[in-house]
Amino acid sequence: EQRSADGTRKFLWRLRDGESVESVLMKQGDRLTACISTQVGCPLQCTFCATGLSGFVRHLSAGEIAGQVAAIEKKIGREINNVVYMGMGEPFLNTEAVLKSVRMLNDPKLRNLGIRHITVSTSGVIPGIRALAESGLGVRLAISLHAADGELRSMIMPVNNNYPVEELREALVDYQETTGDRITIEYALFGGVNDSVERARELVRFLRGIHVYVNLIPCNSVEGRYAKPEAEDVLRFKSVLQTAGFECEIRAEQGADIDAACGQLRRKENGIDAPLEHGTFSAPRNIMAEERAAARAAKPAEKPKPAVTKPVQKPAEKPKPKPAVTQQPKPSQSSGPRWDVQIGGFRARSGAELTVKQAREKGYSAYVVDEKLDGQPFYKVRVRGHADKNEARALSQKLAAAGFPVYVVSVK
Repeated sequence: EQRSADGTRKFLWRLRDGESVESVLMKQGDRLTACISTQVGCPLQCTFCATGLSGFVRHLSAGEIAGQVAAIEKKIGREINNVVYMGMGEPFLNTEAVLKSVRMLNDPKLRNLGIRHITVSTSGVIPGIRALAESGLGVRLAISLHAADGELRSMIMPVNNNYPVEELREALVDYQETTGDRITIEYALFGGVNDSVERARELVRFLRGIHVYVNLIPCNSVEGRYAKPEAEDVLRFKSVLQTAGFECEIRAEQGADIDAACGQLRRKENGIDAPLEHGTFSAPRNIMAEERAAARAAKPAEKPKPAVTKPVQKPAEKPKPKPAVTQQPKPSQSSGPRWDVQIGGFRARSGAELTVKQAREKGYSAYVVDEKLDGQPFYKVRVRGHADKNEARALSQKLAAAGFPVYVVSVK
């Protein structure tokens, strides 16, 4: 257990198979809120989140999820008032166990926690949102949005490649029509990335027509990957939302000094923090801006070069046969990538092979990709997909519904 100066407490729980997860207890006045985990690690690799960047091992069972609440209450000697599914993992990649754990916590014969005191947060996994609406449970729903623009959201949260923000909006409208419940929007603000007035206006346009409450979260540092927003930018962002008629608040940071704040929970290996993966856009904003500026500057410079060299080579008769030979295989190679679906990443090959076996038993063509991560073996499991990305997305949704964590990847 670790304790923050602000009273937040973080717990590390050892599971029966030796894996571990973290939970957080937050105090607001006399009320206690437990933030609990649903997976050991997370496969989504959001660029601001230590959990996703530390890799994925497995889903938690319903008992392991609900058991975190019982364990915290036993530890502190009093009852918890609220439970939020905002710890390690994406709840709607483990929907069946999550909904079962909600029923366990709400059951009068078990914990008897009021259903409106439970909130499930998702990064936007649409099948899970629809399943929650159909369940009729009545728990609160929170969406980790962080950008209303699809391109920016994909950069911050790769899950947007599977469940585009436009489709997510449709799912939220459907959810609200079914349940009548207000939805909480979680919007982390990253300095110079998504905290401008124009981004606030994009968010207004995205949310118009949906009954929401917006939580603005000045980002918590994860190894310096993003800069904190300026206080004036946060206030301006809030002002745009309030002027447009949306309820919103700036969430007070809790537990940052013990890495217990939003996005800071991290998978452990042998009792120490697992290393973080380094995604393409997991750099501070100034580095990202330099990389994109360099890329833009390089593109026009590269285009004229082929135009200059081609006329020079064409008059010479000797090179002519070579282009004729080399150009024939190129159409077959450049006919486009195949879009496969990644369903897990593992430090141990045995875990990858078990997932392959489970996928093949369900009729999917799964295989293992051997890679290195921080110099150590790392095994990714993928299911063979389609040349059409939309077909691959449809496959990924079937896999998600079957309980697999999914992510569409391009394979040349």
